[in-house]
Amino acid sequence: MKLATLQALNQAKATRKAVLLVTDLETGEERLVEESAIPADPLASVLSQQLRQGRSATVEQDGRRHFITVHVPPVRLVMIGAVHISQALVPLARLVGQDPVIVDPRTAFATPERFPDVKLFAEWPDVALPPLGIDRYTAFVALTHDPKIDDGALIHALERECFYVGALGSRRTHARRIERLCEAGVGEAALARIRAPIGLDIGAISPAEIAVSIMAEITAALRLESGERQPRSPVLSKPCYK
Repeated sequence: MKLATLQALNQAKATRKAVLLVTDLETGEERLVEESAIPADPLASVLSQQLRQGRSATVEQDGRRHFITVHVPPVRLVMIGAVHISQALVPLARLVGQDPVIVDPRTAFATPERFPDVKLFAEWPDVALPPLGIDRYTAFVALTHDPKIDDGALIHALERECFYVGALGSRRTHARRIERLCEAGVGEAALARIRAPIGLDIGAISPAEIAVSIMAEITAALRLESGERQPRSPVLSKPCYK
């Protein structure tokens, strides 16, 4: 690998950017393709597919073989709420290779005893979230049922284009949430990205079952093509202008 390529890779890792190293197996020529440059690349469709899968592979196109090395940032799961569902989500996140983080200003819930060996911030989201550097490789779930905690956190996640944003609550609860966020200046396109009621509809009842449904929906959002799964946010009764 060329020194310049290695330096570019290290820079991408440091800034949590996804890049793909494309090596021509006949000539040995290599090029580094940033995620934003994929649509203009001759191997665009193949690169997009490998990026979604997060897997390196040998591919053939137009009679030429290439090895695509995929470099993606580790996925983080940020949970707002040190609740029972969060306790079940933590081991699930680790099983699928995600880094769990919990934020909850309620010190009675956000304790090391309830969440051992977890990145735990017993602070308000407006204090805890900015230093975390949340980005599009972050899955974000709001679980407290408290608008004072969840609403601002959801706005933060939407502004940073997290690949998954979900919120706990019934359709009626979420409809009220949507109205509040609209009044706070969040646009309709952003509001439509919130997955609510959260998780795949598998009839989940217990916290552990709900956690499974959430992790399944996060996985679908990460691995499936954009548009294959649609958010279930309610339609606003009146236009929402930002």
